[in-house]
Amino acid sequence: MKESGRLKKLLVMGCLSERYSGELKKEIPEVDGFFGVMDYDSVLKEIGFNLKHDLLGERLLTTPKHFAYLKISEGCSNPCSFCAIPLMRGIHKSKTIEEISKEANSLVASGVKEIILVGQDTTYYGIDIYGKRKLAQLLQQLCRIYGLEWIRLMYAFPSLFPEDVLEVIASESKICKYIDIPTQHISDDVLKSMRRGISKRKTFELIETIKKKIPNITLRTSIIVGYPNETEDAFRELINYIREIEFDRLGVFTYSSENGTPAYDLGDPIPSNVKEERRNLIMELQREISLLKNEKLENRIFKTLVDEKINSHFVGRTEKDAPEVDNEVIIQGTDEIEVGEFYNVKINDSSEYDLYGEIVK
Repeated sequence: MKESGRLKKLLVMGCLSERYSGELKKEIPEVDGFFGVMDYDSVLKEIGFNLKHDLLGERLLTTPKHFAYLKISEGCSNPCSFCAIPLMRGIHKSKTIEEISKEANSLVASGVKEIILVGQDTTYYGIDIYGKRKLAQLLQQLCRIYGLEWIRLMYAFPSLFPEDVLEVIASESKICKYIDIPTQHISDDVLKSMRRGISKRKTFELIETIKKKIPNITLRTSIIVGYPNETEDAFRELINYIREIEFDRLGVFTYSSENGTPAYDLGDPIPSNVKEERRNLIMELQREISLLKNEKLENRIFKTLVDEKINSHFVGRTEKDAPEVDNEVIIQGTDEIEVGEFYNVKINDSSEYDLYGEIVK
């Protein structure tokens, strides 16, 4: 495209260019400029514009217009041994409550009904600018926004989890009774090497506290298998943990050795086929757990947000499910259904990762 004159400049921006711009310049000389994750000012100047700070937070949605992700912070100050995020995005930097509220109000004014709070570590929110964790206060502020119906919390780091957040989630009707809390492992040896700042006992205590304070909570977690010191015994411990807790939603990743991280020096001794086998065993267990949980939802009615229409049926979600990663509700369509609206749906049938229902008045 550049040779034919259809493209004037090719610019690259993001995590990879933040960390490896020197190498990329040598490998891809066709690129006119590499820019880091937050280097908005420089990339705009490159194309002849000035950064207008008043417009920061103004967005064009890449999601359907009725839900949006809202990043409350950038970077991470946790020392996890396997993670390269601090190398690429720096230490944790919170937005102010006022900035986030302004962005949320703008999103809702444009038609957004569900806001999904994200960040590399959402439970750390506020420490850097307020001197203490302020996620609970942020949630309360967002609940005051007229027209916002659902607020969903993702990426809640388990170590030093702020328990006042649980009281707000339990008491505020706009907040989905849903927490994504990536625990990564349960073996004390693995957790210690991962530098997660939490033990097996503390993990169980936290989950017990969450379930006690929010009895109808939906819990999602992420797990890493194949970490360098994950023995067969440690993996069996992980399997037993998943079987005992019975997470509603669960994702599994195989360990990837990242240059520059503390875990990189441990090597990558577990063969890829063993990692895949362990991943498959966990996913099979989770499939069984998910099926049993979904069967218990049959003959119940849930408030459901319709995300899209596919052929003759509509696809939606209950508050138990985040978009793109969790279960879906398949609704047999009628012309009366509108994408982006809420409906009461009676669940008639279920499978491992889907619910099937019909709208009821």
